[in-house]
Amino acid sequence: MNYRWNWSILLQEPYTEWLWSGLQWTVAISLVSWAIALSVGLVVGVVRSLPSGILRVIAGVYIDVFRNIPPLVQLFLWYFVLPEIVPETIGLWIKRDLPYPEFVTAVVAIGLFAGSRVAEQVRAGIEAVGNHLMPAALATGLRPLQAFRLVVVPLGLRAIVGPLTSEFLVTVKLSSLSLTIGVLELTAQSRHIENYTFQGLEAFTVATIGYLVIGLCVTGLMRLIDDRVGGAALRRAGS
Repeated sequence: MNYRWNWSILLQEPYTEWLWSGLQWTVAISLVSWAIALSVGLVVGVVRSLPSGILRVIAGVYIDVFRNIPPLVQLFLWYFVLPEIVPETIGLWIKRDLPYPEFVTAVVAIGLFAGSRVAEQVRAGIEAVGNHLMPAALATGLRPLQAFRLVVVPLGLRAIVGPLTSEFLVTVKLSSLSLTIGVLELTAQSRHIENYTFQGLEAFTVATIGYLVIGLCVTGLMRLIDDRVGGAALRRAGS
């Protein structure tokens, strides 16, 4: 392959600024999307574990719909279709007056998709510990709702800190989809540099390192949380 590497071009303006801006947008999308996913996933996962049939069905419908539609399709539906099917005044506000519409659409779409996956993790964690701990909690004199709220849910959430690491990493990777609706995150800026300089390999190599660093930071943070309050801490306490 007759390719001339030129790493110095990435140190020139505005390409350094573009990469730094893209990294910031990637981190922002990842963090906000994960906050939405965690909030929605915790609520839906707990509801999915309740004995109430209606609430379980509603939570199950959300999980089945959002988990089984590809996230890129969901992104397009939120960005292109939603403004056209809501009332005209709301649609115009979304298209004209909503601050940072591309960013907001990206975090909502990615957050709700990831939230459906988190909800299943939460449900699995609660059911895994509930089968063993609920009888013991009831034997102490707690009522079923008290046992569920004070014993089963907290320990179930602690047990899934490790698996949630993978979901957080998936959310980071999904942030790259936002380039399809105009968000200039890290992958989009790398393509931008390639179009201007024809030095795409250098730009995408730096982008790859950027994603790797973000992923390692996420893994380290979640491992720290797991060691302190999560499943690893529970295993040490049990031993």
